[in-house]
Amino acid sequence: MGRRGPYICGIDAAMDVVTGKWKSLILWELHNHGTRRFGELRRALPGVSEKMLVQHLREMEEDGLVHREIYREVPPRVEYSLTADGASLNEALGALGVWGEQRVRRLTAEGTLVESPVTA
Repeated sequence: MGRRGPYICGIDAAMDVVTGKWKSLILWELHNHGTRRFGELRRALPGVSEKMLVQHLREMEEDGLVHREIYREVPPRVEYSLTADGASLNEALGALGVWGEQRVRRLTAEGTLVESPVTA
């Protein structure tokens, strides 16, 4: 079962399930590309380790944000998709994404943006 508080406010409760560098990016990837296999997620998120991706996906499944479907085939196939809660959380994070894009533009205009090795 996922984390259940105690919480000080709604932001505290929301941040509890998205804390971690990769969780919001996993939400974004599943929202934009739909159902994905583990390897597809790993390739889409350069820099994430297998261990961290597994950990975050397990936590997100426990928190009801991600659905894991296991297909009984050889080799086994596992697919991940957003639940209704995951999709609604991703929508809620949209405003934060807009704020972040504005910040990137401002920092770029100021010449103070530090480029990531992935995007540089």
